[in-house]
Amino acid sequence: MVYKFFRQKLAPSLARCLLCGGTSGESGICSACTAELPLLGNGCRHCALPVAAARNSICASCLKRPPACTKITAAWQYAYPINHLIQRFKYHRDLAAGHSLIQLAARQLGPPREAPDLLTPVPLHWRRYWQRGYNQAQLIASGLGEDWRLPVALRLLRKTTSTQTQSQLNRNQRQKNLSESFAVHGQIQGAHIGLVDDVVTTGATLEAITERLLDAGAKKVSAFVLARTP
Repeated sequence: MVYKFFRQKLAPSLARCLLCGGTSGESGICSACTAELPLLGNGCRHCALPVAAARNSICASCLKRPPACTKITAAWQYAYPINHLIQRFKYHRDLAAGHSLIQLAARQLGPPREAPDLLTPVPLHWRRYWQRGYNQAQLIASGLGEDWRLPVALRLLRKTTSTQTQSQLNRNQRQKNLSESFAVHGQIQGAHIGLVDDVVTTGATLEAITERLLDAGAKKVSAFVLARTP
């Protein structure tokens, strides 16, 4: 329902490609620009980190310390113009850019072969939600759920503490920052949960939430994101 309203509001603004200004398709980005988007290519089969090795390989970090999250699937590398579109969506209230990213990511990411029982977004603390006006992960999760015909639990997770912005922190700092920051509200015993977010950098946020979900009884956690930083 959230995503349908979002899409209906934006329909008149999507006639022109957001990147080149040419005639656009339903996604708001023309086929020529879509073909130039920075696909992830070979990524670690656990954390999606771009690797030079063969497909389905595991990066050195995941070999050393296997993550709790079974698999992160990313649509693109966090590079131009994807990074530009995500920043417009996330920080500048450009919902047309968000619509285009969600539409294209739904095709690029799935439907997944091993579908989760439900999708749920990475939550924002209420103060940041109030400042931004929306949680971009909620809109992404709603759009993927609609396209893949999967249930979406928008309020399964809650951010219980307001932590400092993660983008300027290293992995250890992020993990310390996120400790005890999330709570699970709902029955998920034995369920495969699909976590949804916009960008994964170190994976610390997804790992912190995954641990909470597993502690609450989830059988398995996968993640779906728009982009992975190199």
